Amino acid sequence: MKKLLASLLALSPALALAATSHWSVDPSHSQVGFAVKHLVISNVRGEFTKYQGQVALDEADVAKSTVEASIDVSSISTKNADRDAHLKSPDFFDAARYPAMTFKSTKVRKAGPDKLEVTGDLTLHGVTRPVVLDVATTPEVKGMYGETRRGFAATTKISRKEFGLTWNKAVEAGPAVGDEVAIALDLEAVKDQPKTAAK
Repeated sequence: MKKLLASLLALSPALALAATSHWSVDPSHSQVGFAVKHLVISNVRGEFTKYQGQVALDEADVAKSTVEASIDVSSISTKNADRDAHLKSPDFFDAARYPAMTFKSTKVRKAGPDKLEVTGDLTLHGVTRPVVLDVATTPEVKGMYGETRRGFAATTKISRKEFGLTWNKAVEAGPAVGDEVAIALDLEAVKDQPKTAAK
């Protein structure tokens, strides 16, 4: 019995590691999108095309999971070159001074079947504020080349003014650009393969 207990204790760190799976976002099958009101009558939608993200998911204890992401602000695209240039300028993102926005989770909790609530620090335009992501997950599936994949769909809303993005212009209908920004992430992630020890 003592030998069995000793063996289980020796295996416990490995079992704990095995419970955590690591995932990297695949940008070619993902989208980091946003929408903001224009003239209070319609939504302008855009996306960032260059980003990276990592998820450490502990299925046994979700609270031990972590999420980190970094987005290249200069990769913004709203399908209008003049508008994109304005958004990169000091009036908005000031991409030359603040080239990246980042997110780092501080708390993860289960919010229902295949749902998570991820709280974290979003740093944008030199300002860091807490945000909460509502996340829906999918089961694992095998990809075309034997790799393991799963999906994460996340949404949240932020106030751009709280991050120092205060530029606006008054028009007859009201503010030209809304304050609330709706963020929608459709992410496909690939499970990292464990590193094999060198022989």
